[in-house]
Amino acid sequence: MTGTATVVGAGIGGLATAIGLRRAGWTATVLERRTELERYGAAFGIHPTAQAALDRLGVGDALRDHAVPYRDAHIRTPDGRPMARLPLERIESKAGRPELLISRPYLLDALLAGLDAFGDVPIKLGERVTDVDALAAGQDLVIGADGIRSAVRTARFGDRSGPRRVGTVAWIGIADFESPVHGETWGSGRFFGLTPVEPGRTNWYATVPEATTAEELRASFAGWHDPIPRILDATDPATWIRYEMRHLYPALPSFVSAGARPASRVPTGARPAPVALVGDAAHAMTPNLGQGACTAILDADALTRALAAAPPGPAGIAGALRAYDAERRRSAQRTAFGSRTLHRFMSTERTRLRDAAVRLLPG
Repeated sequence: MTGTATVVGAGIGGLATAIGLRRAGWTATVLERRTELERYGAAFGIHPTAQAALDRLGVGDALRDHAVPYRDAHIRTPDGRPMARLPLERIESKAGRPELLISRPYLLDALLAGLDAFGDVPIKLGERVTDVDALAAGQDLVIGADGIRSAVRTARFGDRSGPRRVGTVAWIGIADFESPVHGETWGSGRFFGLTPVEPGRTNWYATVPEATTAEELRASFAGWHDPIPRILDATDPATWIRYEMRHLYPALPSFVSAGARPASRVPTGARPAPVALVGDAAHAMTPNLGQGACTAILDADALTRALAAAPPGPAGIAGALRAYDAERRRSAQRTAFGSRTLHRFMSTERTRLRDAAVRLLPG
């Protein structure tokens, strides 16, 4: 079937959804509240399932042009002793392709190029959506891809589910040299991660208590194994990115909404379009499993596949949204719960019991 849709949000999930809609024959417009797209350089891990989804969206080759495989990484103690190997070999063996790492700007460029290939999908920057139901009037579908503070989600589902802090902050950056080791180092109440991102560079991230400042970050990891202190010394704190770690809580009862909320004001005679949520708007999670970008891509793929297969008309859209919700909600929410649980486990101060458990993991 075909139709007209507005995608609110031009992040990974929003752009991937817009591509999927156009491939399905829909007319799409993308609205983004920022005046320019965010292009900071954090690395995303792209699981083989998300790679397959990007292949279906026609941007898999562009992804692989700038991605690097992630194959050898360990969990370590602060003095550098390996405790366990990350299950990257098992992922590759099962899927027939490795986990890939790519910097956010390259992934955005791949999605933008995929969208530009259609030549008729406007991305309107500086568009802050305040009245979702008025926006939905005259559309066949509105997609909320507008992040953890989603205006689309609040308009249709209320504010019971919203951002919840977890008591830690993450600092991220990229160093201009290649680390000899990759993986994560778990200490007491804090951890540090190192991954490849492109030749000659290393992506790093550090998670510490909320009160930790940039000036205190280097001291927090002084004495940890090489190259952690060197990584921090080699990067300018002015380039570090800080964000409070949050997740969406409680979990939503549905990722889709059939119509306007009862108290909403909809223009006379207008039929408010249904809404579907993707990415962080639907299931924002802590980054501990490295699945944020992947789940957004899988959402976009599942939603647009369901719409492409649906019969024409409102009943067809409603059925497609039910199919999307059935395919993605429980899976994404399980991933979000697993990520939050892992965060508690990684950041505990009871390190003896945690480390003993980690050493029991298969090598």
